[in-house]
Amino acid sequence: MPVPPPPDPAVLAAIEQDYKPVPLKLNENQVLCDGHGLEKCGECEVDFVAVNQLAKMIVSHPEYAVPPPPNMIPPQRSQAVSKAKEEGNSAYKARRYPQALHSYTIGASIAAARPSWEHSQVSRDEISILLSNRAAAYFEAGEFMNSLVDTEAVIAIRKPWSKGHYRKGKALLGLGKGEEARDAILTGLSYEPTNQELLTFLAEIENKIGRG
Repeated sequence: MPVPPPPDPAVLAAIEQDYKPVPLKLNENQVLCDGHGLEKCGECEVDFVAVNQLAKMIVSHPEYAVPPPPNMIPPQRSQAVSKAKEEGNSAYKARRYPQALHSYTIGASIAAARPSWEHSQVSRDEISILLSNRAAAYFEAGEFMNSLVDTEAVIAIRKPWSKGHYRKGKALLGLGKGEEARDAILTGLSYEPTNQELLTFLAEIENKIGRG
């Protein structure tokens, strides 16, 4: 096994130069400044907020005695998200839209609560799908503005995904904003020019607003 090179003396000197001991004290599961007992103290020039949040998260999840390896995805949360999504889909298909909205909201909340050390792409994918589904449920329930709000969030999280732009176009058309709906679909087509769902809906919009 190769022996690593010794530390660079110049780097060590720079680290030592910037190093400053920080007096602190522990209060149950919190780290506080020693002088004032504050989590964030300008006078002591300390900020333990992030450290305390991580400690609280670990304490509330005994299964995480230490943070797991990077990108490790515990199956329990993924299963809970999938269960909520499936329940929402079943309710949506049965036209029980309030129940579908409730399930999608629960699923999105679970996904958003993933620990910071888990891969963020997993959370983004889960949340974007759940919010897209919730936007569809809002649309079918006649709540077009709420549907539009969810589609904007989907696009912010996952801009190239056609479904967000499609749902946005639907919501805007429901609000009577045909030209804006057309623009939303054209934006989606800029990412997926051959997407049949977008092309079909674009033709429908243009027919309604007299552009066909």
